[in-house]
Amino acid sequence: MSPQPQAAVGAPLSRVDGRLKVTGKAKYAADHDIDGVVHAVVVDSSVGRGRITGIDTRAAEAQPGVLKVISHRNAPKLAYRDAPAGIRPPGQRLRVFQDDAVRFFGQPVAVVVATTPEAAQHAADLVAVSYDAEEPATDLTRSPAEDGPRPFAQPYARGNAQEALASADVRKEMTFRLSRNHHNPMETHATIARWDGDKVTLWDKTQHVIGTRNEVASAFGIPAENVRVLAPFIGGAFGSALRTWPHVTIAALAAREVGRPVKLALTRRQMYFTVGYRPAYEYKLSLGSTRRGRVTAMVHEMKYETSRYEQFWEANQALGQMLYAVPNVSQKVQIVPLDVSTPLWMRGPGYGSAAFVIESAMDELAHELGIDPIELRLRNEPHEDPSTGEPFSTRRLAECFRVGAREFGWHRRNPRPRSTRDGDWLIGTGVATGCYDVFRGQAQAHARLHADGTAVVQSATHDVGTGTYTSMTQVAADALGLAVRHVTFRLGDSSMPPAPPQGASQTMLSVGSAVQDTCDKLRKQAINLAVEDERSPLHGVDADDVVVRGGRLHAKDNPTRGETYRQLLARNNRTHLDARGSYTPEPPNQTRFSMYGYAAMFAEVAVDARLGLVRVRRMLGVYDAGRIISPKLADSQAIGGMVGGIGAALLEHTVTDHRDGRIVNANLADYLVPVNADIPDLKAIYLDGEDFKADPIGVKSLGELVQIGVAPAIANAVFHATGRRVRELPITAEALL
Repeated sequence: MSPQPQAAVGAPLSRVDGRLKVTGKAKYAADHDIDGVVHAVVVDSSVGRGRITGIDTRAAEAQPGVLKVISHRNAPKLAYRDAPAGIRPPGQRLRVFQDDAVRFFGQPVAVVVATTPEAAQHAADLVAVSYDAEEPATDLTRSPAEDGPRPFAQPYARGNAQEALASADVRKEMTFRLSRNHHNPMETHATIARWDGDKVTLWDKTQHVIGTRNEVASAFGIPAENVRVLAPFIGGAFGSALRTWPHVTIAALAAREVGRPVKLALTRRQMYFTVGYRPAYEYKLSLGSTRRGRVTAMVHEMKYETSRYEQFWEANQALGQMLYAVPNVSQKVQIVPLDVSTPLWMRGPGYGSAAFVIESAMDELAHELGIDPIELRLRNEPHEDPSTGEPFSTRRLAECFRVGAREFGWHRRNPRPRSTRDGDWLIGTGVATGCYDVFRGQAQAHARLHADGTAVVQSATHDVGTGTYTSMTQVAADALGLAVRHVTFRLGDSSMPPAPPQGASQTMLSVGSAVQDTCDKLRKQAINLAVEDERSPLHGVDADDVVVRGGRLHAKDNPTRGETYRQLLARNNRTHLDARGSYTPEPPNQTRFSMYGYAAMFAEVAVDARLGLVRVRRMLGVYDAGRIISPKLADSQAIGGMVGGIGAALLEHTVTDHRDGRIVNANLADYLVPVNADIPDLKAIYLDGEDFKADPIGVKSLGELVQIGVAPAIANAVFHATGRRVRELPITAEALL
């Protein structure tokens, strides 16, 4: 077939759902108006470990409007089958109201259902729970790690890292500590559950409607087809909605018990206890180098927190294995089981934590050797993936640094720390590499071309704020040869063709490729109908020589010879044409290329010489991210990633009272996130190109990539400004004074 004209892809379109959002018509999980809905409020544990010895619900049940109080004392036993479900780590997931054990502070121990949210909240406050409490272990630095290889964290070695380290001209041993971070999306988690006989519908905040469907079916022991999950809009998640949390099962359980639809919305405080977080890390890195800056050895020893009941994992080893041409590498990963809830992937998971360590260490080495930080990285550029020997699908990191250095004005930099001032402010600049895997998943889509020349395309994917509605509409519009306004993309419904979770930056690649395949099939179906129709102006034309533009099919070399979709379908008495397509990546063991997205991050900071306050002045990210489907959406992603990186570098820090496991800053007044005053001049540049080795539409990961490398670029700029190296996140004024 002739290639289709590309009118929508690559255009800086505004979001197709933008009007719904700015007018308040976009309905998020808690916004749906369901007839007869009642309200549920979860009662949280006030101890960090122990047993429930009693629950007094009499005062709560006596309140007007209260329908039921459910706890382990009166909850039905749930199936919790081991059948394949959604995303969850190894171990035994939390089984709500099935026993008297308390595993972490804030664990759901009861739920109150009432006719109004106010009545439910008041009654929940009156539920008196007594405990046989034990002292919880919640401190990563004081608790033993678990040794032993795990499927998701195998020890890694190439060469002889210890021997190479011992003989290196330059050796550095560094310990880094990263604080726990919480996702804090604007929309808090919420679920509405409604049973119709033995079938349940859930309006839920989820990044994986298929996974939530399967998890709820597993918990209740019912067929997956008896569960429907709807999530048309998501008010941010950053990974927090990738798995099905206990409150979803609680909402479904409560609805079944009271025989009414139930709405359960978590408070901001509850978001800190039961819906995941980026785990705290202690990460030791030993590095050996020649005096000319060739890194000869890296030894990584990392440990991070998990719950006792599940073994959380994240991809924290890849960067240490493939980012630089280091001949001798060893890695050891340990998890520390604590009396906490289970962590979850947070934007740039694993890679972001490892990048802070590796990129800070490279900056330390550059300073010690007197080599420009960009030059040091270029001297250690690999020609192929050092961990696999595979060629890179694309690796344009050196070009990212060259473009970024020119745009940022890197040549004006005085390399000596503490050499540049602006009044009381010390000025510094720093760089770091960002890198993230090209993650791919199976996806399907369905498309229907209507007789009026409009099309509807759908897939059970999600829009977590990334702009999926818009980007998929762009791909579909070009594949079908329609104007964007004539294409509707639908998502967020588990009854649609299945798609992977919206996480790991796989949606554009996976679902986009499925949409491309589906709409190509639909366009070809229409073309074949035309060229085989004796009444069509295109009769007898080779189907490969027909293109579609503006809803009109025509011969590529003779645009006057053609007809519209509407004319074609009307003449053939067809109300519509349908097609279903898919994308299936090759298995990992058959992948012939090493596939990653890359970024060069640049930061300029000002540090108050007397107060230690850090202000980011400007940032630039230059990205090798393949084909950019929507530049405006890409900019939104890049700016958001930089904002998140600023938060991780300078502000975000979960504080736990280790006496009982309570998070003391479980609110947005005390857990600091960036606000407008913290955000300076942020700019993103994308290298032109595509990566068709990675996928049929040539895109690469972007959503995670844009946050990785931000924190170390800021940390390196702080060192350049002050001469003080901080190896802990966040960087505080106390650390600089």
